Amino acid sequence: MNSLADIASCLSGYDPNALPVAQAQEFIARLVPRVDAVESLAIRSALGRVLARDIVSPINVPASDNSAMDGYALRGAELARDGTTTFQVAGTGLAGQQFDGGVAPGHCVRIMTGAVMPAGLDTVVPQEFVQVTGDAITVPAGVVQTGDNRRLAGEDLARGEPALRAGRVLRPADLGLMASLGQAEVPVWRRLRVAFFSTGDELRSIGEPLPEGCVYDSNRYTLWAMLQRLNVDVLDMGVVRDDPAALATAFRHAAESADAVITSGGVSVGEADHTKRVMAQLGDVLFWRIAMRPGRPLAIGRIASGDRSAILFGLPGNPVAVMVTFYAFVRDALLAMSGATPQPLPMLRAASAQAIRKKPGRTEYQRGIVSRAGDGSWQVAITGSQGSGILRSMSEANGLVVLHHAQGSVAAGELVDVLPFDGLI
Repeated sequence: MNSLADIASCLSGYDPNALPVAQAQEFIARLVPRVDAVESLAIRSALGRVLARDIVSPINVPASDNSAMDGYALRGAELARDGTTTFQVAGTGLAGQQFDGGVAPGHCVRIMTGAVMPAGLDTVVPQEFVQVTGDAITVPAGVVQTGDNRRLAGEDLARGEPALRAGRVLRPADLGLMASLGQAEVPVWRRLRVAFFSTGDELRSIGEPLPEGCVYDSNRYTLWAMLQRLNVDVLDMGVVRDDPAALATAFRHAAESADAVITSGGVSVGEADHTKRVMAQLGDVLFWRIAMRPGRPLAIGRIASGDRSAILFGLPGNPVAVMVTFYAFVRDALLAMSGATPQPLPMLRAASAQAIRKKPGRTEYQRGIVSRAGDGSWQVAITGSQGSGILRSMSEANGLVVLHHAQGSVAAGELVDVLPFDGLI
C-alpha cells in the first residue's frame, strides 16, 4: 500500500495549496482500494450492483436462424430480377412451432416473427409486399434481396462470447440479457460501506430547537441522497460536536464499520474546531486547497482504528460545496472502490444565455438551468447568486455549468460544458 507521500510524488508539480481538480482526481484514483469479496445474487436482486466477473454466453443468441418479420420465407436465389415471382405456400412456421420438412423449389413457407427459418430458406419477404392468391404468393422484383429479414444464429451473442464485462453497474437491460441466457444468479462485488457525519456546534438536527446562530443540518440529507444513487450501504452517524474526544470516537467507529468515511465541515483554513487535528492523529491525511469554486478545502487520506482502516473524504461545510466536491471527487472514487469500471459523467454542450466572468487557473461549477432554444439547440442560464451556501440554487438548477481550469470568461452565446442533474442528484 503506497503512502500518500508516495502517491503525491508521482504527480508533476504537486502543490497541496493550489491543486487543480484533474490532479486531485488522479491522486484519489491512485489512493482508493477495491472491495475484494464476491457474493452471488438472484438477478432480480442485482439491479445497480457491480458485476464481479464476466458473464459468458452459454448459448448462441438467437439459438437458430429465425425470421425478423411476419411474412414468407423463401430462397433468395429464386427471386426474379425483373417482373414478379410466384411461389407456392408449403406450410406455416410459428414462433415455438417451427415448420418441419423439406421445401421444394418454387415453394415458400408462411412464417411469423421469431420463428425458426425452415431448412434451405434464407430470405423473408414481409407480408405487405406480396399478393396472395389461394395457396400462392406473387413477389414483385426488388422488394427484398437474398438474406433480408433473417436473423442468424449467434448474431447477437455467440456461445463463449462475453455478454457483460466485470465492473459493469448492472442496469435493467442487463438483467433481461442475463435472463435470456438462462442465468439465474450473478456474481457481484459486495456493497461498499460508507459512513458519514457532519461536524459543528452550530448544527442542529431536524426536530430540535434552533437557537440564535444555529442552522439545521442539510448536508446529512443531501449526502444520504447522493449515496443512495450509488447503491452502497450507508451509516448515518448524525452530527458530531466540536470536541476532540467526541470526534475521535466518531472517527474510530467509522473506521471500524465502513470502507469509506465522509465528513462535512471542519477542513477549512482557520477553522476553530478540532476536526483537522483529530483526522491527522488517526491516520495519514492530507489537507488540500483545490483550485476550484465552490469547494476549495478538502481533506483526503486514510484513518484507522485497531486493525481496520477506511478512506477519508473531508468535505467543506457549505451545502453547495458539499455537493459539488462530492460529484467532483467522491462519486467516482466510491464507484471505483465498489469495483465499477470508471465511467466519466456525461456532459452536454449548451450555449450560455449570458456572459460569465472567470479567471483561468481554477475550475468553476456554476448552477444552471438548461433548456431548449427555439432552434432546438441546448442553452443554459445561470440561476443567479452562486454563493456556496445557497442550497436553493442547487434545487432550482438542473445542471452544473463546468468552466474548466484553463478557461477564461465566457461570452453570451458561447458554448459551455454542462453536467446534467437528471439521474444524478
